[in-house]
This record gives sequence, structure tokens and C-alpha cells, in this order.
Amino acid sequence: MVAVSAYGSVARGRSYPLVCTSMLYKNAVRLQNLVLGTHMAGYIFVSPKSDPGMGLPLLDPLLGGGRRPTMGTCRPDLRRYVQVGGSIFVISGSLGKHISQYVIGGLDVDSKLDSQLEAFEKYPENRLNFDGKGVRSGNIIVTAAGEQHERDSHTKFDTRIKNYLEGSNPIVLESPAEIELGRSRSLDILARVFDKPKAATIREIIGRNRKLSDKQVGLLREALSQLKIEARNG
Repeated sequence: MVAVSAYGSVARGRSYPLVCTSMLYKNAVRLQNLVLGTHMAGYIFVSPKSDPGMGLPLLDPLLGGGRRPTMGTCRPDLRRYVQVGGSIFVISGSLGKHISQYVIGGLDVDSKLDSQLEAFEKYPENRLNFDGKGVRSGNIIVTAAGEQHERDSHTKFDTRIKNYLEGSNPIVLESPAEIELGRSRSLDILARVFDKPKAATIREIIGRNRKLSDKQVGLLREALSQLKIEARNG
């Protein structure tokens, strides 16, 4: 029997003291899963109407910008299913056949907050906001009183505000060069990751969403890292 302490020490038959970081915890859980032959669930999904490269910001999950990655409003089903130590990746929405979809990025899941009410106090910068032009930002739709924000139109509010994901290790294609490479390579990358060499579209591979194994998470993260390096080196 492999035992894992709350912060990642691994031992046979006993747990070690709580002395390690969350990163070590996740690595230890991955090791435990390998030993036991189990897997942490990762997921990849398409975010309709999101395409940062076309000026349509990704509202959830929140990636990049130097802040901790989080996910709190979109896809309550996936937020419920994903395990701590798993990963979430997101693909841009379809904008027609002349604009290729691409893998925007992803995050590792460190922890889950039971409700957005906790997130409301912890991440004030992520509260729903609209700028002077009416552009929306933020992935916390609850108010201080626990009600749904008056300008939010999501359905199933009580279910939607559960399982606010706190993440780490964000990877995101942000620069124009990264996004351009992402558009040209994402179909091939996903075809390799999911062993679908004959797929002609991302929809054929992913549909609305798809589960990822630990191995597939690693392959996808490595591919995105290589894209970023290539974009940086010109």
C-alpha cells in the first residue's frame, strides 16, 4: 500500500509529516497512481465564442496575466469531475472554416473551493466586472450576499458556483507568434495526443470535451511548451 501525506511524502505503510509544497504533493500523487495503476482525470474542452487571438477573451478559466490560474463558472460538470492533481485544457471556439481553432492553454488543479463565496473573498480581482465599453471579465458571478450577479445570465446558478478550481503551472499561448503557431499546429498535436491521425477537424477529435490520461496531459503540455519556444526563437 502506498501512502501519501497531504503535501506529498510517499512511503510504504505510513505517511510522513506535512512538510512539502503542493507541487511535491501532486508529484507524489502521480507516483502513487503509477504504482497503483490508477490515473488522475484531466479534461480538455472547447470554449464557445472564445478566441483571444481574434479579440474574444477567454473568460474562464483565467490563464496568464501573472495571476494564479483559476476556473469557477464555465463547465461545472468538468470542475466537479476533475481531481485535485489533474489538469484542465481549453480550446478556442469555432468561428468558421477560415479561422482555425487552437489549444489556448491549460492549468494543473491544486485545490477546489466548495463555493464561489470563498473565492469572492480570496480573489477580489476575479469578481465579475464590466469595463466602460461593457467588456466582461472575471469568473466569480456570486455577490457578497451570495446572490447571482445581476448582469450574469448563466443558468443553474446554485450548481455553477460549486467547485471553484485553484490552479498552478499555467501554460497559455499568448503572443501573436504563439497563437499563429497554435492555429497551424493544434489539429496535428491533438491528432497525435489522441491517436486520431485521419481527423480533419478538432471537432472530430474532441467534440465538446474529452477526457485526458496522465500521459496525454504530458504530451499536450510538452507540445505547447515547444510551440512557445519556437515562437520565441522566431
